[in-house]
Amino acid sequence: MNHFEVQGGELHCEGVPLTRIAEAVGTPVYVYSSATLERHYTVLRDAFVDAGLGQPLIAYAVKANSNVAVLRTLGNLGAGADTVSEGEIRRALAAGIPGERIVFSGVGKAEHEIAFALEHGVAEINVESEPELHTVNRVAQQLGKRATVAIRVNPDVEAGGHAKISTGKAENKFGVSFSEAERLYANAANMAGVRPVGVACHIGSQITDLAPMKAAFIKMRGLVERIRAEGLTVERLDLGGGLGVPYFNQPEPPSPADYAAMIAEATRGLDVQFAFEPGRMIAANAGILLSRVQHVHERPEGRRFLVLDAAMNDLLRPAMYDAYHDIRPVKPRGDETATYDVVGPICETGDTFTRDRVLPVLEAGDLLAFMSAGAYGASMSSEYNSRLLVPEVLVKGDQFAVVRPRPTYQDMLDKEHSAPWLT
Repeated sequence: MNHFEVQGGELHCEGVPLTRIAEAVGTPVYVYSSATLERHYTVLRDAFVDAGLGQPLIAYAVKANSNVAVLRTLGNLGAGADTVSEGEIRRALAAGIPGERIVFSGVGKAEHEIAFALEHGVAEINVESEPELHTVNRVAQQLGKRATVAIRVNPDVEAGGHAKISTGKAENKFGVSFSEAERLYANAANMAGVRPVGVACHIGSQITDLAPMKAAFIKMRGLVERIRAEGLTVERLDLGGGLGVPYFNQPEPPSPADYAAMIAEATRGLDVQFAFEPGRMIAANAGILLSRVQHVHERPEGRRFLVLDAAMNDLLRPAMYDAYHDIRPVKPRGDETATYDVVGPICETGDTFTRDRVLPVLEAGDLLAFMSAGAYGASMSSEYNSRLLVPEVLVKGDQFAVVRPRPTYQDMLDKEHSAPWLT
């Protein structure tokens, strides 16, 4: 469910007409619904509780949407943060999420990032290789600390909506094999700078079938049991995220209740504290990218290009993942339709959002909303072609606030400096 609905002939975000935001902030602009963020988090949290999974740590994946206001919205409900860089840890802390609710993941953690995480008391560092385990141990001892770690396992289970977002196969760079995990866990238990408390996995993103997840989780259960059989303690089981969201053209994914019930069945009687790292399922349908039609370019041979002021630097997913986004006019008028290639102004053929899409007839100046753009939209945006970074707006009821302003061209230029030998 999301809170973007037509009211009085015009698309609104909660109680705010999108035309009002466009007039005040300009386009393109990301717009997020607080009500949708809150609902998605609470529905997932309640599903875990109802399934008998206790009170797990729901560490929202910051990479999906890293805006501090979004993080604070979720943090106020009790969410933690799954982070993959020092910058993301800093964002979570700035949003008021305490260190004990922050998980630090990622395959290439720098020593200064590990030190920062330890100094701020993160709940867990997910270790993804043997060299990294030794690095964490060394850094922790230098700081006079003992790092709480989980060993991330690659369960060799294929899943994910696209090859570039599948992370659980043996050829992917993430995690260690099961045999490595048992050995590393035992080694970690004898290290002065680390304290192993659990194991973790994450097999991909935009997964719409519970079968691969269940297969991976059953393997993880077996790993916990084998480690415990060696006399070692396993307190936590981090099962990652990855449950898909409805992108309008795709099958309805399993519900949070079905997801939680599957986990309860796969792990029944294991007696661990669970951790989860959802990102897309919380943020995707909570946001849209609002854009304006620049003009319609009709070719004699019949192709019709809908040229927008938004571009691939604002929303990269279609160019990078062939991702589908439903496109809706903000002010629908009539039932007449036309077929368009929807494109942006960047000098790349890849700056194409969709081809041969049937849409209502549109004209220059019309506003369009790219739906389900709250995840991996703004967080992947850039200044390519020296275009200004897209702003972000958060809505609450009938109020809205600019939570990341559009910079000026001078702001963009001021970030760079000439070399002293250049005049």
